[in-house]
Amino acid sequence: MSIITSLLVLSFLIFFHELGHFIAARFFGVAVEVFSIGFGRKVLTKKIGNTEYCLSMIPLGGYVQMKGQDDTDPTKISLDTDSYNTKKPWQRIIILFAGPFANFLLAFLLYIAIGNMGVTKLLPTIGAISKDSPALMGGLQKGDKIIAINHVPIQTWDELSNKIKNSQGILLFDIERQDKKQRIKIMPKVHTYKNMFGETLEKKMVGIAPIGAVTVLKLSFPQSINYAVDATKQATTMIVKSLQKLIEGVIPAKDLGGIVSIVQVTAEASKIGLVALFGLTALISVNLGVLNLLPIPALDGGHIMFNLYEMITKKAPSEKVLYYLTLTGWALLLSLMAFTIFNDIYRLIGAES
Repeated sequence: MSIITSLLVLSFLIFFHELGHFIAARFFGVAVEVFSIGFGRKVLTKKIGNTEYCLSMIPLGGYVQMKGQDDTDPTKISLDTDSYNTKKPWQRIIILFAGPFANFLLAFLLYIAIGNMGVTKLLPTIGAISKDSPALMGGLQKGDKIIAINHVPIQTWDELSNKIKNSQGILLFDIERQDKKQRIKIMPKVHTYKNMFGETLEKKMVGIAPIGAVTVLKLSFPQSINYAVDATKQATTMIVKSLQKLIEGVIPAKDLGGIVSIVQVTAEASKIGLVALFGLTALISVNLGVLNLLPIPALDGGHIMFNLYEMITKKAPSEKVLYYLTLTGWALLLSLMAFTIFNDIYRLIGAES
């Protein structure tokens, strides 16, 4: 059942992405010939108006085939008034950007839903204290609950961490210990730590770790919107940085995952609960949005790049150049897909051996 759920989630994400292209195309009067979830041979088809809606054999993506646009052969153009080719470059860019935008919008809506259902946060209760740390020297103890810092109430561990990281000078910790309240002065120190990419960085710390207790914060609608904005920004930033670190070689290529990993992780999230599933779905949706904006021919970002070139130079790219760049882009994408699937299978075999 969890595998079916993960496949449904993936199909929904693809549908939402292609729906963005579809709505923008129809808004500018472009005829949409095919709306497909999946690639390859068409399994189920239904024609409504001039558009053929279908489910295809390979559930690894999807596409909206507009009149005058064919990624398999970019030289096939149409000069009809309802063709993609006859629209102005800025209109084409909006049509192309609408797909990734739909992914960001979906993530935003999912984060709003999470905010209304309840956001799980670590409580600001100390579980461990580092040796010779400012916290130990200042008198903090395991089990202390941080109530406020510099008279500002603290509800979650994230708030506590941000206060320490951005501190200037001595901090006043209001704590609760065995039902008694105390105030302790602590001077944070700059320490090194490993980030999620394994890099050594520096930030202000006091040397404490959470005990692991959590709380569920049910946010009001305005708070949910703020939470959704921040969560979407954080997810986007994390994915962009991950791509940057991959290019720099900080993240090894063997850590890349593909469709098998997505299905596997989504299946696990569905077992945990709806909030976890929504959170992972939002993250994957942002990931799809970012990846599709990469300036690679055959992706939305590549087509946007071609249209920006036309806007700047006032002339369309050479059909021959466009053709070979698109073929190169497809070769790159298919190679990357094959490589990530190989990584997934290798990890599965390694886990079972």
